[in-house]
Amino acid sequence: MASAAPPDVVLGLVAAPGAPAEVAADLAADVTGALHERYPDVVWDVRVVEDGLVQPPADDAEIVAAARERLLAEEWDLAVVVTDLPLTVDRRTVVAHASPVHGVAVLSLPALGAVGRRRRALQTSVGLVHALLGEDETGDGDPEALRRRVRELATDPVESTEGVRFTARVLSGNLRLLVGMVRANRPWRLTIQLSRALTAAIAAGVFALVTADIWRLADRFGWLRLTVVGLGSVVAICVTLVVGAQLWERARSRRVRKQVALFNLATVATVVIGVLTLYAALFVLALGGALLLVPGALFAEGLGHPDGLGDYLELAWLTSSLATVGGALGAGLESDEAVREAAYTHRPERGP
Repeated sequence: MASAAPPDVVLGLVAAPGAPAEVAADLAADVTGALHERYPDVVWDVRVVEDGLVQPPADDAEIVAAARERLLAEEWDLAVVVTDLPLTVDRRTVVAHASPVHGVAVLSLPALGAVGRRRRALQTSVGLVHALLGEDETGDGDPEALRRRVRELATDPVESTEGVRFTARVLSGNLRLLVGMVRANRPWRLTIQLSRALTAAIAAGVFALVTADIWRLADRFGWLRLTVVGLGSVVAICVTLVVGAQLWERARSRRVRKQVALFNLATVATVVIGVLTLYAALFVLALGGALLLVPGALFAEGLGHPDGLGDYLELAWLTSSLATVGGALGAGLESDEAVREAAYTHRPERGP
């Protein structure tokens, strides 16, 4: 019985007209060979497309968004954009950015310089594909783990007409790939970059901490109700970020269902981990603030009974929940671009 054919991974090499298109055309065969040598278990299908994607001036986030649209329309698995636009991070020129969650990377041709440009473009393009697959910045990732991720990316799950069942199959069959995508996205940095959400959360926390009615509510609520309030606050800010900034994608065809499902799972996981990190930080701050700023005698008087550590923990718990709700209100004031930039961390490669 004949062995099954190896699965395909389709890589779109999108190049702007002019020099980028010429470089991409020259690179296609070499990129295919390099990827096949590194990941022999799959067949690499590298497709070169000439498309400027955006009108200058444009930043990397706009290029990634436009490339993502093209990726879904063409039903690719990954995309690398070769552009003649300069890329900067904090006013520093960088060679390339990679967004593993989107499956899109951007290579800035001007940052490669004039000498050895073709060789450097090949090395950077292959490195960007590795980054999209979850290889760490040092290049010391486990080769076998990376091969598994490529196979997971290339292998379609059993088809199902039920959305929940299909998503469950994608999750169970691509768990390593998903974890790599989320890890590369650095979700713990999410809320730090959303200034309005963070400011609103801190303001709500301070207000709750010095309000005697909140002290009594925390004391009367009990652990079950405090848990429900905490979960509700986390869900509120997560929904605000995902829905408000339109981070959820819809599959346009059956071929890209897995690609979109992975993106949505990674997006939700990124937001949830980021919000839980915020919640944990707010809890620690609220507990420290309660112990330092709320005098024991005054606290006991407000509660109507002697205070203890458990009372301070309950106060910190309710305070962090209310602060998170305040963060949800602040997140609603953030621009869609700010939320997307915070939710999707692009991995920069510095230029010379």
